[in-house]
Amino acid sequence: MLGELAVRLTQRDRTLIRLLHDFRVLTSPQVSEMFFDTDDAARRRLLALTRMGILERFRPNLPPSMGTAPYHYVIGETAAAVLASEDGVELSDFGYRRDRVLSIVYSQRLAHTVGTNGIAAGLHGFARRHPNAKLTTWWAERRCAAEWGSIARPDAYGRWIEGLHNIEFFLEYDTGTEPLDRVAHKLDGYAKLTESSRIVTPVLFWVQGERREANLRKKLKHHPGNMFVPVATGHAATVDGSVDDGPAGARWLPTDVDGPRCRLAELAERWPGLGAQASLEPSEEAAE
Repeated sequence: MLGELAVRLTQRDRTLIRLLHDFRVLTSPQVSEMFFDTDDAARRRLLALTRMGILERFRPNLPPSMGTAPYHYVIGETAAAVLASEDGVELSDFGYRRDRVLSIVYSQRLAHTVGTNGIAAGLHGFARRHPNAKLTTWWAERRCAAEWGSIARPDAYGRWIEGLHNIEFFLEYDTGTEPLDRVAHKLDGYAKLTESSRIVTPVLFWVQGERREANLRKKLKHHPGNMFVPVATGHAATVDGSVDDGPAGARWLPTDVDGPRCRLAELAERWPGLGAQASLEPSEEAAE
């Protein structure tokens, strides 16, 4: 049975379920952005994968004024079996538990996880349309916690390349529910990580609007950790220029300047010393 299903999976399907395992949950618009040219094509394939038992889906309840939420997708047991087979391990050793996977349905962090994954989806989508760009690394929250959780707890760690520029960064996705002082104090952990690793990695704060961004920037500018870690902020409502390239575009504003905003990759020019140092990401040889 598994062999028959595996034959029906495309390489795109396999990449999707691997990412979905790492990200925990993706919405149908996010999957469309990352892998498909049209929303209709994405919906058809997601429905087929759901009927095959590869994926499971749900819709969170929203207030009536907000309409209907898109379908949210998680991996099913069959997908876990496919991934386990690819990894050469038994399903029992792969760590899949349906109740644990579906716990995201009722998690208070669902919106935060979906929002964070939306940044990755936007970057993947831009790279799919522009061959000179690539999201070479994206570590979701669980992997970041395993790597640096005793010091800092980023929502994601990424490495982005566009043209001749590349930048590594930590992402803090702010939903607007935490006091700004608490958000700013997250720099303490990143300052400690910088001190222990001797590697300076920028911290990017994605917030939910112009007013909150302005108030957060005031807190960040005067926080001691800002002296040791490059920091920039951005939000979805602001675009410098006529083209909306999502999080890859001109949405980012370092805390040490008042403008103009720059593209994600151009942050490397704002902090030129970053290119001459080691990477926090282990080499393939070190990881083996």
